[in-house]
Amino acid sequence: MKPLILVTGATGYVGGQLLKALLAAGHQVRCLARRPQVLRTAALAGAEVVAGDVLDPNSLRSAMAGVNAAFYLIHSMGSAGSFEEEDRRAARNFADGARDLGVGHIIYLGGLGESSPALSPHLRSRQEVGEILRSSGLPVIEFRASVVIGSGSLSFEMVRALVERLPVMIAPRWVAVPAQPIAIQDLLEYLLAALDLPCEESRIFEIGGADQVSYGGLMSEYARQRGLRRFILPVPVLTPRLSSLWLALVTPLYARVGRKLIDSIRHSTVVKDRSALAEFRLRPMGYREAITAALRAEDQVDDWADPSAASSPRFVYSLEITVRATPEQAFAPIRRIGGSTGWYYGTWLWRLRGAMDVWMGGLGLSPGRRHPDQLEAGDALDCWQVEAYDANRRLLLAARMKLPGRAWLEFRVDGSDSNSVIRQTAVFDPRGLLGRAYWYVTWPVHRILFAGMLKQIGRVALISSRR
Repeated sequence: MKPLILVTGATGYVGGQLLKALLAAGHQVRCLARRPQVLRTAALAGAEVVAGDVLDPNSLRSAMAGVNAAFYLIHSMGSAGSFEEEDRRAARNFADGARDLGVGHIIYLGGLGESSPALSPHLRSRQEVGEILRSSGLPVIEFRASVVIGSGSLSFEMVRALVERLPVMIAPRWVAVPAQPIAIQDLLEYLLAALDLPCEESRIFEIGGADQVSYGGLMSEYARQRGLRRFILPVPVLTPRLSSLWLALVTPLYARVGRKLIDSIRHSTVVKDRSALAEFRLRPMGYREAITAALRAEDQVDDWADPSAASSPRFVYSLEITVRATPEQAFAPIRRIGGSTGWYYGTWLWRLRGAMDVWMGGLGLSPGRRHPDQLEAGDALDCWQVEAYDANRRLLLAARMKLPGRAWLEFRVDGSDSNSVIRQTAVFDPRGLLGRAYWYVTWPVHRILFAGMLKQIGRVALISSRR
């Protein structure tokens, strides 16, 4: 049996991605979570989940028993009180528990930044946590990273929100401060590799991607890859407090953490000690490739409902119905959708949308479908294309029509011999302000259209089951 690994912070972005990577690699994993129900999903079925809180020392004992390696991926930046004091208490509790229960070693993800009295409270707290964990006497592998580029990362989502929503951005001085972003894929490689690193003593590794770039550079590259024209206007003075208020107005997600995040961004976060490259022999990608990978990863429909993707700018509308039919009977009308069968509801609206698409230079509803009762990935289906197909279970369609963004329509069927659940999910990835305006303007029609379509699909499936 493989050694037991403990993951804390698994409901956060990096922790959630690490948990999936550990399970995919076949590791035996236990998670500590204040809200264990969040982690009890089909995608994480291989992990043992234990309820607990690092601020409650008594709750750590059952989580740490028999653990060989523990990942510490917790921070309190979003807390309403003093995050520094909470970080301190949490680290002490964890260090004491790990020492008392014989944990083999700790792997900790901290923040990159040159130690100095002027260091921001957030980065100073990240480094202090590392010191507290090392005080346990256990070997601690501490990684210090700058911006993490990945769909769901706090810093990357801030860049995304600003670029998507502001054609003209007022740029305070902090957007020119150099950083060394690291792709989430490379960060995970480092974390996984640390499990096999000889742990006779504690080590600190500074890690980053192949390039140094400012937040302004990240914004410009993100805009380029999204096909958006954006203008950045530098201003000589914009204090961290004003910057955080500005962020809170544009991106409400950062109302609480904005000031703390901006305080950290004001400091250069570049790799000075390159020993990680020699020790781990990894060659991280540059920020351009990392942004490309982050955008590509978002096209995986299985991740749309992932807790770590909650800050995504995509619009998701999902409905489901239960029908008294087998999965095969419930999926039959979905398999025949489009072409001569039509779309079950609002046929004239579909025809109108097809005509508009032709008028804008698109394909409209042509060429229909290849076969009236068979589908496979890559097939054209009216104004859609089959992106994924799993008979009697799943159909994923990607829009081919002219849109200010990208759109998908997914049908999933789950059930037993007598009852099935049909779930329909519409996803729109807007491009800039025009894309967001399109969603809100067409939303009332889409809501009626999709609801009517799903209801009629359920009726057809029920009729089929009674024959």
